[in-house]
Amino acid sequence: MLLPNEKYLSLRTFRKSGAGVDTPVWFASDYNKKLYIFSAGNAGKIKRLRNSSKSEVTRCDFKGGSLGKWLNCQAFLVEDPAEAERAHSLLISKYGWSMLLTDILSKITGRFPRRIYIRVEL
Repeated sequence: MLLPNEKYLSLRTFRKSGAGVDTPVWFASDYNKKLYIFSAGNAGKIKRLRNSSKSEVTRCDFKGGSLGKWLNCQAFLVEDPAEAERAHSLLISKYGWSMLLTDILSKITGRFPRRIYIRVEL
């Protein structure tokens, strides 16, 4: 089972061929069976999620090594600006200065406006 205080999550998205691609990510929970993740807008997982919301998640270490059972889920790109802001707030609450530093670096490099949030529904 996933716990909100876990630091990393492995998100498995699927190529059109059906092959799974695992990616370790930071995540935050709204405690309502929804998890939020952020990603660069041009990342492969974003392209795969545009094709299919079918996903799986599990606990993992910082390298992405699975630490638990994979759970089937659906993952959706967040379109609503208010929901994206909520996701960002949850991530800041969880990761603190690490998330703020990530935000600063993203703003300096111009990547922040292209950031996309993902809602995972278990």
